[in-house]
Amino acid sequence: MSFFDIFKSKSMFQEVKECLATPNALLLDVRSAGEYRTGHIPGSINVPLKSIHQVDNIAKSKDVLICVYCQSGIRATNAVTSLKGRGYTNVKNLGSIKKYRGMIER
Repeated sequence: MSFFDIFKSKSMFQEVKECLATPNALLLDVRSAGEYRTGHIPGSINVPLKSIHQVDNIAKSKDVLICVYCQSGIRATNAVTSLKGRGYTNVKNLGSIKKYRGMIER
């Protein structure tokens, strides 16, 4: 790795691809159910921020990779904080769906 490699960041598309390729990983869309229905990343699960505690019923363990996104990034940030507070150790904030350049499912 060169010095300049530390300034390169992965695209959200690449982050989603890696998340979905990881066994037992969860890709969470923490927007409302209505927002989710207007278009979401294929393979994502809708768990609105206000219901983030429901992840306890979905995740296989507290160490599973959980990748989170929302509309602007604010709810994703809050969800990551909440999940870490619930003991999840491998949580990634992917930010805003607006940065995603892949297929959207409706």
